[in-house]
Amino acid sequence: MNYTDAEVFAATAAMDKYRAGEGGEASAALVVVGLSAERAAKEVRIRDDMIRVAHDAGASVRQLAEVSGLGRKTVTAIVSTNTQIQD
Repeated sequence: MNYTDAEVFAATAAMDKYRAGEGGEASAALVVVGLSAERAAKEVRIRDDMIRVAHDAGASVRQLAEVSGLGRKTVTAIVSTNTQIQD
């Protein structure tokens, strides 16, 4: 695989962001936890956006709660927020 200098720099910067001056195993674990948290937050934003899309298209709060594994109150709060889909 070939990577551009920009891709390598971005990956290094992301890892440095979470290392917190630690070394060795602790550093590696902090990087994984930090990057995983970023990914999880992105997944939640995507899920919430899709919940809003489905609701706007006619899906009920009950249906959305069942398929998402969230409670109806949580789904209601998500569909009540007026945010635009972004990546």
